[in-house]
Amino acid sequence: MGKEVLANRRNGVLWLTLNREEVFNAISTGLMQELVRELRSVESDPEIGAVVITGKGKAFCAGGDLQEISELGNASADERRAYLILFQDMIQAVRRLPKPVIAAVNGYCIGGGNELNLACDLSIASERAKFGQAGPRVGSVPLLGATQIMPVLVGEKRAKEVVFLCRTYDAHQAEKMGWINKVVPHDQLIPEVETWCDEILQMSPTAIALAKKSLNQYYNLAFQNMEDGVEAVTLYWGTEESKEGIRAFKEKRKPDFRKYI
Repeated sequence: MGKEVLANRRNGVLWLTLNREEVFNAISTGLMQELVRELRSVESDPEIGAVVITGKGKAFCAGGDLQEISELGNASADERRAYLILFQDMIQAVRRLPKPVIAAVNGYCIGGGNELNLACDLSIASERAKFGQAGPRVGSVPLLGATQIMPVLVGEKRAKEVVFLCRTYDAHQAEKMGWINKVVPHDQLIPEVETWCDEILQMSPTAIALAKKSLNQYYNLAFQNMEDGVEAVTLYWGTEESKEGIRAFKEKRKPDFRKYI
């Protein structure tokens, strides 16, 4: 099996490419482990001043790997919890890295993929990018990033719309809401991100690290909520209600949640 995250260092920037193109870069255990390892490897590296995360192919990241999640539904609570703690570690690795992390959103950015995007300090998107949360439609719930970060970016009402209705938004809609920083033509995505990185690299790295830590204070206050989310989702994924959502997605039909009301 090949690497699920491709790492490339150039011009003072670590470029991380999610490399599961055949499943729209869905988040697997292996992908999370590799991403955390790469991020932690540059925490004290003086040669790296910024990190970029992007995806291979048509997607940035289409969310959690539903095949793996469906198997976890029948696994032990400890196994489900371990997966969710690893997801939490991935988000925290982005937030705690003392260097700016930029999401170069090249395509679909849905569910857990959007939570990864939200965790990044800056987000630049191709005009082809699509954004959204899918949890309640597929028997999951975004308690490990979206419910903490999105209300701060787009406001509580809009965040609830995104999470409750599971609609898809284009890049210009996301930019207008404050969800992302900028939209560019698809062929200008990497050059634009490189320009932002070049500007960041001209700044005092210590000042950037201190500023990031201070700007993240609101998020740190929500960390306890994320820990509670791990336990809530651990329990929920083991229910028949959650399993119905995942089955319906795999069978390409609408889920029947009415019996659980």
